[in-house]
Amino acid sequence: SQIVTGIVLAMFYNANTLFAFVSIININNEIYFGWWIRYLHSNGASWFFFVVYIHIFKGIFFGSYSYPRQFLWMSGVIIWVLMIATAFLGYVLPWGQMSFWAAMVITSLLGAIPLVGHDVLFLLWGGYSIDNITVHRFYSLHYTLPFVILAIAILHLFFLHEFGSSNPMGLVSRLDNIPLFPYYGLKDFLSIVIIWFFFFLIIFIAPDYLGHA
Repeated sequence: SQIVTGIVLAMFYNANTLFAFVSIININNEIYFGWWIRYLHSNGASWFFFVVYIHIFKGIFFGSYSYPRQFLWMSGVIIWVLMIATAFLGYVLPWGQMSFWAAMVITSLLGAIPLVGHDVLFLLWGGYSIDNITVHRFYSLHYTLPFVILAIAILHLFFLHEFGSSNPMGLVSRLDNIPLFPYYGLKDFLSIVIIWFFFFLIIFIAPDYLGHA
C-alpha cells in the first residue's frame, strides 16, 4: 500500500522548496482521487507503525528476541529504525512550517555526534543550512528506503521460517505445528478486515487527525 501510493504521489510531487507545498495542494485538489491517494499514504504510515508496535510488543511478550531467533529480532529492529527514518523524511516533504522546523530540529541533533557531527550534518543538508538540495536529498532517500525495508522484510521472513514463530510456552518443537491455512489464514484475514475498517474510517472521516493539516 505504502509503496504503490508513494509511486503514484511521486508522479505529481515537486521536490523544490518553492513548489513542494503547492504540489501537495495540487495533489489534494486537482488530481483525480489525489486526496485519497495522499491520505492513504500519510495515514498508512501511522497505521504501519501502529501494527508494527503491536508486533514488537508481542515479540517481547513471547521472548522472540532470545536464542535461536536473535537474528529474526535484529532484522526486525533494523526494519523499525528504517521505518522511523523513512517516516521522518516523508514528514518533511510537504515543506510546510511543521515540516521545515521538524527537519531543522531533528537533523540538528546529528551535530552533537563527537568529531564527525558537523560533517554528517553538512552531508545531509547539502550545505550550511536546510535549502533546496536538502529537500531533493530527503525526497531521494524517502523514495529509496522503502525498497530497502522490503528487502530486509524478506530476510526477516527467511529468519522466521528457519525456526518458526515463538509462542508463550517458549517451546521450539516442530511436532505440534498448526497449518497456516485455514487456521492462521482465517484469523489473519479477520485481523486485516478489522484494521482496514478503522483505517478507512480515519481516511474518510478524519483524514488530518493523525497529522498536521
